[in-house]
Amino acid sequence: MSETWFTEQHAASGSSVGFRVRATLHEETTAYQRIAVYDSTDWGALMVIDGCMMVTARDNFLYHEMMTHPALYTHSTPRRVVIIGGGDCGTLREVLRHREVEHAVQVEIDERVTRLAERYFPELCEANGDARAELRFEDGIRYMADCAPGSVDVVIVDSTDPVGPAEGLFNEAFYRSCFRALGAGGVLVQQSESPLVHLDLIRSMRAAMRRAGFGACATLPFPQPSYPTGWWSCTLARKGTDDFADFRAADAAARPFTTRYYNAGVHRAALSAPEFLVQAFAGG
Repeated sequence: MSETWFTEQHAASGSSVGFRVRATLHEETTAYQRIAVYDSTDWGALMVIDGCMMVTARDNFLYHEMMTHPALYTHSTPRRVVIIGGGDCGTLREVLRHREVEHAVQVEIDERVTRLAERYFPELCEANGDARAELRFEDGIRYMADCAPGSVDVVIVDSTDPVGPAEGLFNEAFYRSCFRALGAGGVLVQQSESPLVHLDLIRSMRAAMRRAGFGACATLPFPQPSYPTGWWSCTLARKGTDDFADFRAADAAARPFTTRYYNAGVHRAALSAPEFLVQAFAGG
């Protein structure tokens, strides 16, 4: 009996990730990229952009929780949040679980990503109608450059890989815009690819963040089965201090919402880098 699989080949790691699929639910080419949505047999809906897996219904909670809760619990009072990218809206949903957040802006360049998420991943879009949410479809680089100084508490860069529309989100000029927009104690967090095969990229990101004015960075690894190597990371930078250990652990432990991966212990453990990362980031 023949089976159909969607497989993403990853030349940099000499590996591939594949899921068995029942059907292709949607395909289109937008002004920015090629988007496809598949119905997989075991992982639910699967969104693919330019041949790269973006989100599955089964494992997205790992990514979305780690992209939001460590950053928000690191900031003392995260009231104003900007999400650059994040078109599937899962990060926005997690951000708005925090009662102290008063306004969350999601700036996604390709509106079709969000509209397809609303159709095929409605559970990720539950907060889209929240009065605190603002959905904008425009260039995130320009948006951050135009932000008023000190007007933001947390910036979350939930982007695709550093190619195409996302390429300009991984450089010093963009980080300087984020630094200027953040108020005292502001936190920047950005998805930073696989620590197993993208160390050069992560090192360059951390160096650019420091040159932009941030203190020392923290790279938090976490599992992500649908991404190359099955291991992913986010990198945090904090304005005004390089101390990441003083996150609001008591608030994280008493959080008034349910998570599937994140908790205070996971947060604390993620700050304890594996030895090869300690060596890779020695001196910065």
